[in-house]
Amino acid sequence: MRDFSKDHRWLSLNTATVRKQGDFVQIVDACARMGIRAVSPWRDQVATVGLERAVKAVRDAGLELSGYCRGGMFPSDAAHRQDMRDDNRRAVDEAKALNAPCVVLVVGGLPQYSRPGSAPSKDLGAAHRQVEDGIAEMLEYAKSVNMPLAIEPLHPAYAADRACVNTTKHALDLCDRLDPASSGMLGVALDVYHIWWDPEIHAQIKRTGKKRLLAFHVCDWMVPTKDILNDRGMMGDGAIDIPSLRRAVEAEGFEGYSEIEIFSHDWWSKPMDEVLRTCIERHRTVV
Repeated sequence: MRDFSKDHRWLSLNTATVRKQGDFVQIVDACARMGIRAVSPWRDQVATVGLERAVKAVRDAGLELSGYCRGGMFPSDAAHRQDMRDDNRRAVDEAKALNAPCVVLVVGGLPQYSRPGSAPSKDLGAAHRQVEDGIAEMLEYAKSVNMPLAIEPLHPAYAADRACVNTTKHALDLCDRLDPASSGMLGVALDVYHIWWDPEIHAQIKRTGKKRLLAFHVCDWMVPTKDILNDRGMMGDGAIDIPSLRRAVEAEGFEGYSEIEIFSHDWWSKPMDEVLRTCIERHRTVV
């Protein structure tokens, strides 16, 4: 396992971690000032400053990307299906412009939550089928511009609204069906917040292999968790054995960034530089 104790070369900041403290350009500037070499932007933050300005900010700061958040939200009713397709193509185009290594897919749950305005449904099986069909269609476009897609399995608490792919096994089953040759164009983004609880996770990481391991995200699980979405912990403050999971992905050949992604009202209330300094310190000591 790589030694992170001496520097933070392999730290990437998911820009949601400080989304309340500044816009995307301000976040990029702060990362450059702190010696953080990579970011993973969210599309709404890029849209706020404009794609062209975002591209320039990343280029001028000399930063790399560890991913681009997010494509997906595939389930919808028939009236919203074309909007879904167009939106996901835009995600690929934006990622390409920013020189991202992959688009992270948060696949969606039931149609009314994935694509607001869609007719309500409780048919989770139909949502699963729409997710698979949507990824297959998006993959064809992504291949045409050489932009890999990374399915992110989310904690089961999100099955209804954010993602009905809730285990690494389910995500890998989709990869095996849609990309049986392991071309490198379809893989997974593994976030410790979503996978740490899974009794099969180490076996599934071993199954993943290097070609399918496209992104690795870190934060912590607080006890008690007050808000399933916006009460993630800073690494070292919660229950997750982060080093064991990093050791497992690196044993399969993962050599990329450990991307810090923290949705937290607590950390959003602190000054940006304080958050970044803490991220750097924890990356060196507990990741």
